Amino acid sequence: MTKLRGSARPPHTFAEPQQLKDSSGAVVATVTGLQDAVEQLKRIERPFLNWVGKAERLSFDVPTLPLFIHERLSIKAIRARSTVELTSQHMPSSFTWLDYSEKERRKMLDAIRLFKDQDTRDELGIGTIRDAFADLFFPGTGTVQTRARYFFFIPWMYLRLERNRVPSRETSATARREELRLIEVLAQSEDSEGTIGIQARRTLKRLPSNIYWQGLGIWGIRLYPGSQDQYHRSLDSFYEAAKRVELNDDKEPIDGGLRPNWHVGLPHAPAHFPKQVSLTLRKPEARYLREAILRNASGTLLAFLVDKGEFTERTEFAWQHHQFDSFPTEIQKQLQHARNFSEIIHGAALLYNLMLAEAVPSEELEAGYRVDLSNWRENIRERSVWFAEWEVEEFWRAATDRNRRIPVLTRQFVQRWIEMSRISRNGRPPEIQNNQRARSLIREREFQMKKSLARLQNRKSLELWNGAAGTEQLNYRWPVTQRIVNDILEALYSDSGG
Repeated sequence: MTKLRGSARPPHTFAEPQQLKDSSGAVVATVTGLQDAVEQLKRIERPFLNWVGKAERLSFDVPTLPLFIHERLSIKAIRARSTVELTSQHMPSSFTWLDYSEKERRKMLDAIRLFKDQDTRDELGIGTIRDAFADLFFPGTGTVQTRARYFFFIPWMYLRLERNRVPSRETSATARREELRLIEVLAQSEDSEGTIGIQARRTLKRLPSNIYWQGLGIWGIRLYPGSQDQYHRSLDSFYEAAKRVELNDDKEPIDGGLRPNWHVGLPHAPAHFPKQVSLTLRKPEARYLREAILRNASGTLLAFLVDKGEFTERTEFAWQHHQFDSFPTEIQKQLQHARNFSEIIHGAALLYNLMLAEAVPSEELEAGYRVDLSNWRENIRERSVWFAEWEVEEFWRAATDRNRRIPVLTRQFVQRWIEMSRISRNGRPPEIQNNQRARSLIREREFQMKKSLARLQNRKSLELWNGAAGTEQLNYRWPVTQRIVNDILEALYSDSGG
């Protein structure tokens, strides 16, 4: 990695304190430097209380409290020494908004995990559009999911805890021990690829149950409607209510009785679970997942793939799938919009990194990004017909489908970039590398997001750049989804009856 000029010691304090304000404008917290950011991040990862309000009201609005974390930190390194060398192992600068809600908290944890891949960060604030299309195509999937069978491991584990009447106060700790034991079992199995926590083992922070919790609900496997912490706290009441339920002759609850926390049609766990198990699905499990997806995510690309899809070698993007022409027409249109956006916005990320390389300066990195931008321009030229016919208003309607909200400033930035990057009158894409309007747009966008901490305006922030910030082209969670779909299809069409 190219060594940056200037001080080799990362800044431990911000240029100016960052204030957190509530909806009335009152300051509720101040982040003055890296250590403050560490403490705030640690606090968010602890369990928290979701207050649902009075029962007679169906819903009410509570303003979320945003937390601004600027520096991505290696807590262990900071504790170990007061100065650190700038290496690829240390986390470069980033900008993330964190909301105190279960859904947003889980998205934040996904984002933190993604930071280990230095090219996937959302540097220009287009994550809401990326996630809108990812959820449209592949509901229930997540960026850090790995294999399909985790959709069974979690409910099987919790059903065991329910049968053993594990008290609410012990559920979290007991479940953690179970999940950590599962890591060891999977690591020794014949199919261990994708084992979550296989490196961290007992120090694993985010457990599979947390990673898959939202997807379990979306696919209709988890029936309990609340967060994981709420579920843990509810079990004592669940056990008490179960004592009062009337059973029929088959020892099953009479209709109208206790609502289960997990889908009653869930296939039974193998006899030796959790002491002996692998990540390979059995055929009945694959059938169940297919039916769950068709029931709860009908009309999506995910539903098509598990129902009519064919096992295929992995591809980088969903639009490269060999069955693309067989996809429903509406899905093809959505994928074309997603592809156009992925390809055209990739140029903005490359230009941003070129500008950072120039600011360092690094001739090697600069040359590399100029080559990347030339290749990007050629790709835009090769698909000139598609971009010329692209109905951008239809793209925005697709992105905001299902009540998705795209921030106004994000939409303005993307719209300006699209207009700037599309084919010119002479049939060639514009030369973006040295286009001052394009560079000004990138500079303005970074300042919108990061204010005084923008890398292009703050030398200390620039020093934390590792040479690649958000340069990976958007794939809308396709690599994760393809692995899960292939798990299901392999089991469905295997010779084994499971």
